[in-house]
Amino acid sequence: MTTHGLMRAFQKSLLLASLLLFSSLSGCLFENDDSGGNGEILAVFTFSPTSNIRAGDVISFDGGDSTPGDGSLTYRWNFDSEGSIDIDATGRTSEWSYDEAKTFSVTLTVSDGTRTAEQTRSITVVEATAQAPTASITQYHDDEDCEDEEIVENSNIVLWICEFEKSNTDRAVSETKTVELDASESSAGDSSQYITDWYWDLDLDDDKDNDGDSENDNDLAGETVDWANVAPGEYEIGLTVLNDVGMTDSDTIRVYISYAGYWKDFEMGGNTSGNAQDLDFDVTIHYDKDVGNTISKATAELEYPQEDDDWVASPGSSNRNKLDIYAFNEEDDEASNTSATEPDSRDAGDCNDDEQDCVHLILSSYLFTETDSTYGDGEWTFTIRNERFNDIAVDQFVIRLHYK
Repeated sequence: MTTHGLMRAFQKSLLLASLLLFSSLSGCLFENDDSGGNGEILAVFTFSPTSNIRAGDVISFDGGDSTPGDGSLTYRWNFDSEGSIDIDATGRTSEWSYDEAKTFSVTLTVSDGTRTAEQTRSITVVEATAQAPTASITQYHDDEDCEDEEIVENSNIVLWICEFEKSNTDRAVSETKTVELDASESSAGDSSQYITDWYWDLDLDDDKDNDGDSENDNDLAGETVDWANVAPGEYEIGLTVLNDVGMTDSDTIRVYISYAGYWKDFEMGGNTSGNAQDLDFDVTIHYDKDVGNTISKATAELEYPQEDDDWVASPGSSNRNKLDIYAFNEEDDEASNTSATEPDSRDAGDCNDDEQDCVHLILSSYLFTETDSTYGDGEWTFTIRNERFNDIAVDQFVIRLHYK
C-alpha cells in the first residue's frame, strides 16, 4: 500500500474509533427508526465538479439541501461504499479525491438522532491523462426570408416557415418545421480518442431525467439529427458529447423559427344583418422571458381593391371599399386595429395606390408582456372586419411572426 493509502486508512480508523466512543457516551447517533419527530428527514447532496473528474482531482461535497435545515442533522459520508459502517468523513461539507479511474458510489447518511435517511449517487473518475472533447453545434440559416430579403446571421440558427398558398378554410397558424441539427464539427480530444455519444437537449429549463442538471437531458441522440415539429418561436438547445475515455463537453445555440402565411383571392361577406362581418385567424404567440422564448413583433397585412364587382357607395363615406384588421388576445381584449387609418393613408407596403387599399397592423413585443397596460402572450386572433353592406374581395392577407 502507498504512503497515501496508509495515511487514508489510518484517518478512517481514527475517525471510526472517535465515533464509536461518542456513541457509547451519548447513545446511538444513527438509529434507523422512522418513528417520532416532526417533518420529513431527507438526505440530499451535490458535488463539484460534476463531470470530467480525473484521478487525483479534489471533489467538493455539500449536504446542505438535506432536510430539515434547522441545524439538527448530523452527516456522515461514505465515498467508496466499502461496507455499511465505513465512514470517510462527517459534517455538512467535505472534500475527497480518488486515486484510480472507475465509477464510485457515494452515500450521504443524515440523522436527527432518532431517524436516518440516505442518498447514494455515482461518480465517474477518468484517468489523470484523459483529454476532454469539444462540443460544437453547426450554425446555419436560411438564405432569405419569405419576402426574398437576405438573412445575415453568424451566431444562431435562423429559419422561416413560408406558407404561400394558405386555404381560406385553414385560418390557423399551425405549421411546423423540421430543424436539422449537426454536431460534426465537434472534436474528440486528442488524436487517440473518439466521440462515442452525442446527446441533444431541446429544453434547457426542464430537467427531464431529474439528475439536478437541466442542460444534459437526452431528447435526441446522434451526430446529426432531425428535430421535428418545431413551431414558430425562439429556442435554446444544448449538445453534450462523450468521448471514449469518459470525458464530456457541452455547447448551446439559439434557434429562431419565424413565420409568414399568405391567404389570397377570397371574399369577405357584406354586412346584411346590421352586424359587421368578421373573419378570424388564430395565432399562437410566445413571450416568456424566463425561458427566453420571446417574439420580436407580429404583423398583419391586408390588401383589397378600392372598387370591385360588388362595390357600392356607402352614404356618408368615401367612395371606396373599406376593410380593417383587429387584434385580440386570448382574453378577447382588443389590443389594436386599423379602423382609424384614413382612406388616403391606406397605402402601406407595395400597395397599388390607383387600385388598392393596403393597411398594416404592427404589434410590438411590448404588447405581449404581462402588465396592467399590455395583453400577454398565448392564443391571439387577427380579425378582418367588413362593416360595409357589400361583399368585398380580398387580394391578400398576410400574417408574420418575427422571432429574430
